[in-house]
Amino acid sequence: MTTPKIKPRERDAIIQSLRTGVVPRIGLQHIQVGRLDEVKAVIADLDRIANDAAAVRFIIGRFGSGKSFFLNLVRAIGFEKRFVVAQADITTERRLQGSSGHARAMYNELMRNLATRAKPDGGALEAVVSSFISKIDHENAVSRLELKAAIGLKLEPLMEMVHCYDFVKAIQTYAEGYQQQDDVKKQAALRWLRAEYPTKTEAKRYLGTSTIIDDDNIYDYLKLMARFVSLAEYSGLLVNIDELVVLSKRLNHQQARNANYEMILRIVNDCLQGSASRIGFLFAGTDDCLEDRRRGLFSYEALQTRLGGPTQIGGYTDFNHPVLKLTVLSPEDLNVLLTNIRRVFALGDESKFLVTDAQIIDFMTDCAKRLGSEYFATPRDVVKRFTSVLSILEQNPTAQFSQLVESTPLERSEEAEIAVDQPEEDTGDDLASFKI
Repeated sequence: MTTPKIKPRERDAIIQSLRTGVVPRIGLQHIQVGRLDEVKAVIADLDRIANDAAAVRFIIGRFGSGKSFFLNLVRAIGFEKRFVVAQADITTERRLQGSSGHARAMYNELMRNLATRAKPDGGALEAVVSSFISKIDHENAVSRLELKAAIGLKLEPLMEMVHCYDFVKAIQTYAEGYQQQDDVKKQAALRWLRAEYPTKTEAKRYLGTSTIIDDDNIYDYLKLMARFVSLAEYSGLLVNIDELVVLSKRLNHQQARNANYEMILRIVNDCLQGSASRIGFLFAGTDDCLEDRRRGLFSYEALQTRLGGPTQIGGYTDFNHPVLKLTVLSPEDLNVLLTNIRRVFALGDESKFLVTDAQIIDFMTDCAKRLGSEYFATPRDVVKRFTSVLSILEQNPTAQFSQLVESTPLERSEEAEIAVDQPEEDTGDDLASFKI
């Protein structure tokens, strides 16, 4: 098998990302190891979505276990299978349900990060809409009025869905701007599609629409977008949502948490019962944010019913379960990962390797002594340290590897990074602290 060539841009992105403990957006194929069964399970989900179904998965693992890496890997696979991918992290100000624009902010972030194989860094919304319209324009060679009618006909399958009329109107407004070379109209339509209008009055002034995308309807519009991208000849929409732990750790009001869990329940029900199509959701979080009966997803009984139950039976893993728990990397997997990182540093040139195979083994032995039983459970910690050592060696060729290993600290990933901000009262209402 031919080893893929490493581009300098990929090398720099991988090294800079790994050094800081974040996941690179490009070049994942150069460092991916393990997780074969989990990847196969998600690929099967993508195939089902492309065949007009829907899917939802919860990627669960401790801090530093590779959840974000897994999401980005699936994202790259989605591009190869011609999916449009939307990705965002949950924060206290950006979540699935909330007041004062919290949910709208999440939708806006997803749309701004919308990506395709041709535009993997995000910002692909305009490219998707423009491609859809130009194809219709080319096929019909029509006038302005006829183009609007042709788009309406093409989008007719959306008419059975909630909020479809203003969504179609926004696409038609963009088409008018496209034909007239009117950037103001095109940007007005894109602003609406990205949920950037704060009021219905402002949206009506620019587009003539009667509704906007707001806190109460973002999921309906995600389903609309999924159907739209399928009509634009993509396989479907994949929605990756990371940092699910914020909901259980940072939302200190039970009512706020339950509102978000209710939205997740709605997504789970639609995907598992066949009520949605051409859309898939991947949520990433820790074991605690899933299983904690006081604050986690399992504190919401309906979610506990659907997501509970064994994921392993008799030593076998059920990869059809909506919860995918990332297994601990084997020593062999971790050795391959470090070897791949060494190769990335050298741009694939063996003559430029900074460390030998034996030195990699020595490094792993040292990490095992420092981390103990957690050694293989947190590859991020080991990778950050290894990348730092190679970076120093690259800049200082005369440096001694053993000395660098001995003096380079090994930072542990701790759940305290997302600790509860303040004591929980759980009396509940988001307006409980409001005073006149």
